[in-house]
Amino acid sequence: MSETSKTSKTFDVAIVGGGLAGLSLAILSAKAGYRTVLFEQKQYPFHRVCGEYIAMESWPFLERLGLDLEAQHLPRIQRLQVTTPTQSLSTPLAPGGFGISRYALDAQLADRARAVGVHLRLKTRVQSLSVGTAEEPVTLHTPQGDVTARVVGGAMGKFSNLDRQLRPEQLPQHTQQPTYVGIKYHLRTAFPQDLIALHNFAGGYCGISAVEPDPESSAPRVCCCYLVSQATLQAAGGIANLEKTVLSQNPYLASIFTHAESCWPQPLSIAQVYFSARQPGHGPLFFVGDAAGLIPPLCGNGMSMAFRSAHLLFSLWQQYFDGQLALDQTQQRYQQLWHKNFGVRMATGRALQHTFGHLWPVNSLLYGLRPFKGLTQQLIQRTHGQAF
Repeated sequence: MSETSKTSKTFDVAIVGGGLAGLSLAILSAKAGYRTVLFEQKQYPFHRVCGEYIAMESWPFLERLGLDLEAQHLPRIQRLQVTTPTQSLSTPLAPGGFGISRYALDAQLADRARAVGVHLRLKTRVQSLSVGTAEEPVTLHTPQGDVTARVVGGAMGKFSNLDRQLRPEQLPQHTQQPTYVGIKYHLRTAFPQDLIALHNFAGGYCGISAVEPDPESSAPRVCCCYLVSQATLQAAGGIANLEKTVLSQNPYLASIFTHAESCWPQPLSIAQVYFSARQPGHGPLFFVGDAAGLIPPLCGNGMSMAFRSAHLLFSLWQQYFDGQLALDQTQQRYQQLWHKNFGVRMATGRALQHTFGHLWPVNSLLYGLRPFKGLTQQLIQRTHGQAF
């Protein structure tokens, strides 16, 4: 149930979902003195299906939250490689990023949340919400009892049981969007620590980048996470055959799967991944991270966007709690800030998302970009933001 008081039922802030956006929003709220509760269905630490490259724009924000990143000697990633079975393009990645596993990062953020007084309710599922008039508290219903809060941060990821209640029209079966399956490993293999690679194959693409060393052996590790269309996976007859017959047609992936050693007995997977647009909130409910916008991986750094969305929302919550903004004004300004900060990046990411995994247009894109280094850098910059 709760790691802190099991009797507290009234809060200023409630956050549903303990990923990057939810945890960072909870830390900011508690540090500012707001009574804050966060609900997470699992127990830290645990792995998530997620690429593990974070752009440098997030480094100062994470340090302000209280993480000592410098002391962890994390891989610094400053080069990008994009390949297909027949083409390859390499380019500097400025300002670049760093690699850290979600297993480590989420747990560190959870520790910080505990330290600043967030009420962590782990292994707790929020079953439904009751929303009254504009200024009434929201009631969150859980198996352990009800909780009320003045504002709620929705950090539930791409879709959850609450989406079925709050916005059923945006679930995969109603969006007419193509759906993907996400598959992830940690691998022990020889791989440049300063490189992130995006290897295309028919029906999808695979991102590979270094994370912190294996804590048990200190051996170097990489995150290998790929998206594949549901139709391609079904046609292949399963993950093992997909990697043998489809992914391995890309010689870069063939080499990795031949020589790498998996850190896990089985890969993690998540189905029904899709990337349609969403509204960032409604009334006292404010969505952050993937819950707000279904961030395509090819936006460049979805994790940085999750952090930034929490940063933007918290600044407005402060104005609401100080009486400078009414709730409807807070919601309106948040949606404006979301679109201002992420509109171009989301549009670029969706455009690339529709291209990657289709070999002819990706081959054409790589061939066309090769002579124009400045254009390549402009495209990269459209998927990254300034430090915050």
